[in-house]
Amino acid sequence: MGTTIYVSCCRPLLSLLVFFSFFCYRARGPKKHLKRLHAPKHWNLGKMVGVWAPRPSAGPHKLRECLPISIILRDRLKYALTGKECKQICMERCVKVDGKVRTDDGYPVGFMDVIELEKSGDRFRLMSDIKGRFVLHRISREEAQYKLCKITKVFVSGGKIPVAVTHDGRTLRYPDPDVKVNDTVKVDIATGKMSDIIKFELGAMVTATQGGNTGRVGQLMHVEKHQGSFDIVTIKDSKGNTFATRLGNIFVIGTGNQPQVTLPKGRGIKKTILQERAEAEARGDL
Repeated sequence: MGTTIYVSCCRPLLSLLVFFSFFCYRARGPKKHLKRLHAPKHWNLGKMVGVWAPRPSAGPHKLRECLPISIILRDRLKYALTGKECKQICMERCVKVDGKVRTDDGYPVGFMDVIELEKSGDRFRLMSDIKGRFVLHRISREEAQYKLCKITKVFVSGGKIPVAVTHDGRTLRYPDPDVKVNDTVKVDIATGKMSDIIKFELGAMVTATQGGNTGRVGQLMHVEKHQGSFDIVTIKDSKGNTFATRLGNIFVIGTGNQPQVTLPKGRGIKKTILQERAEAEARGDL
C-alpha cells in the first residue's frame, strides 16, 4: 500500500523532470559542424577520408548552394594540404572574393562569384558543369572586373527608395526602372554599380543553376505559366536538344548566342554516356 502511494506521488515529479530536461538540454543556436556524409555531393569529398567536412559560414549563398574557401584551396586548387593551412592562407589576406579580401576560410563562394589569388595571379569564376558540379573557370583580368547577378526581388523600401535584390545578397539602390524579377544585371565589382541589363525574354541565352539539368546552356524557347504552382520553361541548346525545368532554376547569361561571360569546358552541352565513351576511346583513355 505504501509503495503504491509513493509511486503515484512520484509520477508528477517525473513528468516535470522530463518536461524541463527537454527544454533545458535541447540544442541551442546555430549548428557549428558538418559531417562529411551529409555534405553536398557536388563538393566531391571522399567519404572515407575523414568524419568531418568544413561547414560554410553564414553568408550570401545557402549552405548547399556554395563552396567554402577551404574546399577551393585544399581540394580543388591543391594550394593547401590541411584545413589549418587554408586558414593561414586566408589570414595572410591572399584570397579575394568579388574584389574583397576574405579572411574566413569558411566563407561561402557561390555561382558567378569571382575568386582572385593575387600572389599566384589566378582568377576564377565559379560556375557549374553539365554534371551539376561547381567548376573553377579560369578568366582573364578584364573579365574579372564584373559579374552577372540575377534579380530576385524588386520593391520600394521604407524611405521610398526603389531597391533591387540580387541572388548573391546585394541590394542595388535606385536601379533602372526597366529592371524586373528574373532579369540579369552586369555589376561592376569595384564600384558595385550595375552597368547593363540582360532581359529575361524569349530568345535569351540561359543556364540552369539547379535541378537535374544544372549546368546546361541554351536558348529560352517557351514559358509555361502554372497558377499556384511552378512555372516551367523550355530551353533548346546549340545541338538542338530541348529540356524543361522550373523558371526559378534558370539564370540569364546573354542574348541570342552571345554570352556575357566565357563558358567552362563543354559549353553547357550535355552528352549521352555513349557519346562520352566514344570520345574517351578516341582520346585513348579506354
